[in-house]
Amino acid sequence: MGVFRCPGCGYVYDEAKGAPREGFPAGTMWAQVPDDWTCPDCAVREKPDFEEVT
Repeated sequence: MGVFRCPGCGYVYDEAKGAPREGFPAGTMWAQVPDDWTCPDCAVREKPDFEEVT
């Protein structure tokens, strides 16, 4: 499972944890998150801006 970070504020989306407050339960893959989704913390960055954390 992958981890993706917002380059603007550092918010982290972890596929294993999901984002329950955003409606994505644990195990929701990054590919399942809509392309027009924006960062829930800064609302500035969109999904394509997120960087995969290795």
